[in-house]
Amino acid sequence: MPRAKPAPVVKGSQVEVSWSDVAGLDEAKHELQEVVEFLRDRKRFERLGARVPRGILLHGPPGTGKTLLAKAVASASGANFYSQSASSFVEMFAGLGAARIRKLFEEARKNAPS
Repeated sequence: MPRAKPAPVVKGSQVEVSWSDVAGLDEAKHELQEVVEFLRDRKRFERLGARVPRGILLHGPPGTGKTLLAKAVASASGANFYSQSASSFVEMFAGLGAARIRKLFEEARKNAPS
């Protein structure tokens, strides 16, 4: 069976997705808007004793708005957005997929905020 060539890791991009572009998901939007406030004024929240999250994990079935929410967070916080299909990490040889994931995270850290 032929394999698709994995997509290269490219620099994250600025996205233009606003909260109003996300229909429904009100509870998730509210929680993520609070995170964006943390990101915008990190020092203020740290003075109050809050710990600013280093990352967020969105999970759920396909087609439920996870990527759109992530784009809205990136847009609202001014962060770069990285998106990669899980299939691009599948490799015939053990360890190559994990190496691709590490490379993606290294690139994101290098171009923080992302």
